[in-house]
Amino acid sequence: MPERIKLTEKVLRDAEPVPGRDYQIFDTDVRGFAACIYRGGGRAFTLDYRHAGRQRRMTFGRWPEWSVSAARERAKELRREIDAGADPLGQREAKREAPRVTDLIERYCAEHLPKLSARSAADQRSALARMVEPVWGRKLVTEITPTDVDKLLTKIAEGRARPHKEKPNNRARKLQGAKPTPVRANRIGEVLRKMFTLAVQWGWCEDNPAQRFHRRTETPRERFLSKEEISKLAAALDAAEDRRAADIIRMCMLTGARLGEVRQARFEQFNLEHMSWSKPPTMTKQRRVHRVPISDETAAIVRQRLPLVPKGSPWLFPGDTPGQPVQEVRRFWAQVQKQCGLQDVRSHDLRHTFASLLVSGGASLEMIGKLLGHSQMQTTLRYAHLMDLPLRAGVDAVASAFRPKPRLVHDADDRGGRKSA
Repeated sequence: MPERIKLTEKVLRDAEPVPGRDYQIFDTDVRGFAACIYRGGGRAFTLDYRHAGRQRRMTFGRWPEWSVSAARERAKELRREIDAGADPLGQREAKREAPRVTDLIERYCAEHLPKLSARSAADQRSALARMVEPVWGRKLVTEITPTDVDKLLTKIAEGRARPHKEKPNNRARKLQGAKPTPVRANRIGEVLRKMFTLAVQWGWCEDNPAQRFHRRTETPRERFLSKEEISKLAAALDAAEDRRAADIIRMCMLTGARLGEVRQARFEQFNLEHMSWSKPPTMTKQRRVHRVPISDETAAIVRQRLPLVPKGSPWLFPGDTPGQPVQEVRRFWAQVQKQCGLQDVRSHDLRHTFASLLVSGGASLEMIGKLLGHSQMQTTLRYAHLMDLPLRAGVDAVASAFRPKPRLVHDADDRGGRKSA
């Protein structure tokens, strides 16, 4: 049985270290409370207790940073917790080993992102690394609250200052004001909701703090090319020297396909006998086979590309890197925009224009959704307002039947004896 004395500042100050071993001086007031004198001369406060039949020793403060009186009060608090059935040392060890947000992001990227398309996986990995991990990385998963989620998404929605891209000299670039990015905040909110849903399934936390995150209002971009703009674009593509890039843009316009789908198109996907294009799940956003009919003009592009492609290459538009499709046509599209005066038109707006032309031709929303490869009807409904154009023509036709016919003007007198006006 160790000897007990009342711990005081003088006792700890006068205690001499013993070479080769550490020893404890136990307090008389609090059971298990002691000062440990280390062989190197350091001193710390400890509490010895038993939990579930195990002998435990917890170090909770160093002297002189902690005074004896403060350490004794803390020991009393810990003793009350122990008497109530708690295990303070076990709780500390569990917290030390508890997964942090960095661990959650790492597991999410390793187990969930491979199930997504390469583009979606890359976008989510980049967003988590640049916007989430620097803020929450060292926090425990269990420490994240809905308030933390709201603060983070609010900061993301406010945007960030960006360098002026029109000036060629990097040193001369000046920061512009922050541009609000509510859509980005919504997308990251969806990623966080999925990530914490998996954390609940893995037993890393009990509740999902991002389950009901505040969704910002999104204003879908709607830009459709007019007939005059389509004519200008077609003329510019016909006169372009880069036939590969021109055919990519033309094919986007003719099929309504996404730019990435056209860039990665392979000859084997086209059936020119049945006039169809079967896109594999690996290149579609909806992650399933998307088979669409093609026009004679699209089939002509496929036939024209065949003799221009190196022998043995499966790509309709092979890139400069052997064995890879063309990677980007941004410079070509920027030239076309400038030439045609379409600076506000993105390449993706060609897909919207394709849908608008289908609507003007009388196609139903269901047909448009199938041609564009939408997995949800809600996505196709963005084009519903365009249906008003053919409907308005029908309404005007009905209204014209009820319009009064104009009266004929005669020089002769009317029955009242007066001349008509």
